[in-house]
Amino acid sequence: MRNQSEEERRHGAIDRRALLYAAGTAMLAPQMLAPHAAHAQRAEKAGSVEDVKGEAFVVDRNERRTLAQAAPVFINDMVGTGAESRLTMLLGKDTTLRLGERARLTVDRVLVNAGGEITLQSGPILFSRPAGSAPARMRIQSSFGLIAVRGTRFFAGPSNGVFGVFVERGSVSVTAARKQVVLRAGQGTNIDRPGAAPTPPAPWKPERIRAAFESVE
Repeated sequence: MRNQSEEERRHGAIDRRALLYAAGTAMLAPQMLAPHAAHAQRAEKAGSVEDVKGEAFVVDRNERRTLAQAAPVFINDMVGTGAESRLTMLLGKDTTLRLGERARLTVDRVLVNAGGEITLQSGPILFSRPAGSAPARMRIQSSFGLIAVRGTRFFAGPSNGVFGVFVERGSVSVTAARKQVVLRAGQGTNIDRPGAAPTPPAPWKPERIRAAFESVE
């Protein structure tokens, strides 16, 4: 058998390097060409978008992506809305969150049909579960305090110049400045500023209730 010439050996080495490079590129291609898809495979899905009016988006790892109807929302996503915008999300099987304009929240944890944890940075939200559905423990944390929920429908966010929480159905507890109040249907509470205690439960006037719900619908 004849010996390979120097030129043949050189071309053989080049071909082997080309094959190794092609194999490596093929392995990296899903992340290079479709970073969103690669992230979706790694992250845990929390829910999906049901409706968008105006501008809605997610900021993840310093990357901003626009949200449209049916788009997935993942754990640790920071979800936001623009001016005069609205966003409706379905978390788990039957928990609906409506966000008003300039809202920001992070979905920290979702347990299917069992609750979860959310951080509300700003803006108004409406939390809703179907009447008669099984209780689901949900915790909503903000700079104003902690809201603990069990199968209900309530509003939380800016209202009459303060941070307000109003319960339409069910009950929630609101804890701030080491004080806890429990709100029943038709009752609300105010927190003047971060670090202040919630006011005692009291009915809200119809005009205030209407303005609060209109801010998220």
